[in-house]
Amino acid sequence: MSQTFVSPLSIAVICSSNMNRSMEAHGFLAKKRFKVRSFGTGDKVKLPGTAADRPNVYEFGTTYDDIYNDLASKDKQYYTQNGLLHMLDRNRRIKSCPEKFQLCTERFDVLVTCEERVYDQVIEFMESKTPSYNLPVHVINIDIQDNHEEATVGAFLICDLITMMAQSEDLDNDIDELLHDFENKCQRSVLHCVQFY
Repeated sequence: MSQTFVSPLSIAVICSSNMNRSMEAHGFLAKKRFKVRSFGTGDKVKLPGTAADRPNVYEFGTTYDDIYNDLASKDKQYYTQNGLLHMLDRNRRIKSCPEKFQLCTERFDVLVTCEERVYDQVIEFMESKTPSYNLPVHVINIDIQDNHEEATVGAFLICDLITMMAQSEDLDNDIDELLHDFENKCQRSVLHCVQFY
């Protein structure tokens, strides 16, 4: 069965580790039948450990299943209580593993980042490549704190924004006004720039 999307817009949601914020938004947008993928921009996938100075670190491409099993074997009660196992269980229902944005060759219409540092990394990466197609991509940042509650709120905000963008007949022309309306509506400032593929 081929999937029908509500909009031709191709969207990527990007955070640092492709674990919480980008995956919450990925799941939410996919349920609304948007064409969406999610990524991280960090060097490694990092999750909190049992001590602040001992994070759990994995390579991108390590499956959510493997990470789940690793944490469950280390301290199931602790990682159940802090919500990491629940988050990983959600993630593995959406896709198999965290993906690194800088390794992706697919083209998107919209790149949504969840924090300014990630936005900067995405722009740096896009500017390091020579455009081959001269196709614009809108890079937009909405700051979302990296916790479960904020990720849920952030997914709603991202979905609102993408819905507004999908309704536009001429996105390149409408984007500034659209972002201005969005900022007023949700009382959060967004960053925006255009890069090229």
